[in-house]
Amino acid sequence: MHIVIIAWLYVVLLMALAESSLAMALLTLFGYGLLPLAGLVWIVGWSRRRRSGAVHELSDEPDRSNAEHDQ
Repeated sequence: MHIVIIAWLYVVLLMALAESSLAMALLTLFGYGLLPLAGLVWIVGWSRRRRSGAVHELSDEPDRSNAEHDQ
C-alpha cells in the first residue's frame, strides 16, 4: 500500500511541476494528491482501527477455554 501512495504522490508532483502558474500547481497538488490520499488513508486506517478495537475487546475477556483448572 505504501508503494502505491509514494508512486501516486510522485506522479502528482510531476503534474504540479508541469503547471504554468504556482496557484494551479498548488491546486493540482492538493486536488489530485493530498486530499484523495488523505481520504484513502483514512478509510484504510478506519478498517484497521476497527479490527484492532475488536481484537482489543476480545483480549479484555478472560480465557475460558480450560475452565477445569479454575475449579
